[in-house]
Amino acid sequence: MDQEANYKAERLRMVDNQLRRRDIRDGRVLDAMGRVPRHMFVGGDYTDMAYSDGPLPIGQGQTISQPYIVALMTQLLELTGAEKVLEVGTGSGYQAAVLSYLAKEVHTIERHEELAREAERLLLKLGMSNVHIYIGDGTEGLEEQAPFDGILVTAAAPNAPRSLLDQLVEGGRLVIPVGGRGGQMLELWIRTGVKFDCETVLPVAFVPLLGRFGWDE
Repeated sequence: MDQEANYKAERLRMVDNQLRRRDIRDGRVLDAMGRVPRHMFVGGDYTDMAYSDGPLPIGQGQTISQPYIVALMTQLLELTGAEKVLEVGTGSGYQAAVLSYLAKEVHTIERHEELAREAERLLLKLGMSNVHIYIGDGTEGLEEQAPFDGILVTAAAPNAPRSLLDQLVEGGRLVIPVGGRGGQMLELWIRTGVKFDCETVLPVAFVPLLGRFGWDE
């Protein structure tokens, strides 16, 4: 069996053991997780651990999230394929790649130019032309592309930024880790008119979200 076939087998085991046996039930999410070559988004020293059940470093003090957390956050958006989605924190580009199979448009913001450029290169190589990458402060959202059907934040904020909530469509969903630097709760916010309902999902641990409406450096 060649290396690519090995990676595919590992990826399918990841989907079965880490996702399907937990609470990931959205067939489209499971399919996307089974398609995206996670090993290509992980640094060389960690490639052999790409499909392990945990986060991994990707440089610049950032991480690629645990596969289960990627799948859970994606599932919470309840995408059908017609949506415009904003991701705050491009990182390696892995989460954006998963979203590219599930939404019509994916807009993703990264504050580290080096990470953004590498993610852009890789996503283009994989033919994911519906992903658009921006360099800037993701806590401010992306007003020029708003509103969004879903917003997914891949770093932890002290609270859900109003700037992001205001960029949701009616019924739109924001998935974000909220809490202190040592640990957070994953929250799901849903817009209803001028009000926003919040549901607490589960405890998580993310790197801090830096920016105007996040943590100071």
